[in-house]
Amino acid sequence: MFIIELTYQKPLAEVDQQLAAHNAYLDRNYAAGNFLLSGRKEPRDGGLILATVASRTELEAIYHQDPFYQHQLAQYRIVEFHPSKATSSLQAFINA
Repeated sequence: MFIIELTYQKPLAEVDQQLAAHNAYLDRNYAAGNFLLSGRKEPRDGGLILATVASRTELEAIYHQDPFYQHQLAQYRIVEFHPSKATSSLQAFINA
């Protein structure tokens, strides 16, 4: 499992120009089962995505399709982690 932290590198006006395309990218990855949760940070200087994919290499290929990445609007920091505890609704992700 991975956390993707996006930090904007350009003004919000430029980010907002790609927001619809970014949301379509998110929707495709939710439909594919790659993403579990996402949202913007507060203050609005980026966002977070919780991803469940097989490898970091696969994740890199996925986030390279993000319009925010393609237009160099955000910097991406990837944190891989292995869940060991979860609420009952997320137990399926323990030892997955």
